[in-house]
Amino acid sequence: MSRPPFGPVSERDIEIVSAQLGRPARDVIGIPARCVCGAPTVVATAPRLANGTPFPTLYYLTHPVATAAVSRLEANGVMAEYQADLATDADLAEAYRRAHASYLADRESVLAVPEVEGFSAGGMPTRVKCLHALVGHSLAAGPGLNPVGDRALARCEWSPEVCACAPDQRGS
Repeated sequence: MSRPPFGPVSERDIEIVSAQLGRPARDVIGIPARCVCGAPTVVATAPRLANGTPFPTLYYLTHPVATAAVSRLEANGVMAEYQADLATDADLAEAYRRAHASYLADRESVLAVPEVEGFSAGGMPTRVKCLHALVGHSLAAGPGLNPVGDRALARCEWSPEVCACAPDQRGS
């Protein structure tokens, strides 16, 4: 299996991600999605952290404005709405299962970790648990792969096409 096409990680990327998270970034192996200004928007994290801990969440949204917009969706009950949609829309549920399989394949192409085998992120393949992880997956994979992440991204009050980065967190 080939590794997913992560963008390169620079020291500046790590500085920006650490500022975005409010803590030191750990085990970042790629920047699969960036703001139009070049700043990291989604990080890819090693499936096993340097301390040995299994880490199933390969893709995660870090951009503060995006994260806040997705948090507002979660606070407004969008996860429950999307969960109900999964229960009644067979095509949506099948597409979500495919997104789960793709996520697993991406992670295993980096490293197979037996402790998290079969577990992806965001509640896939049957639940909607974390829109931040699902939107992160959508941004990393591109539109059309993760239908729930795509829906959340389209609905949130943030766009990857418009820079909303703090001046000290802009990319080059």
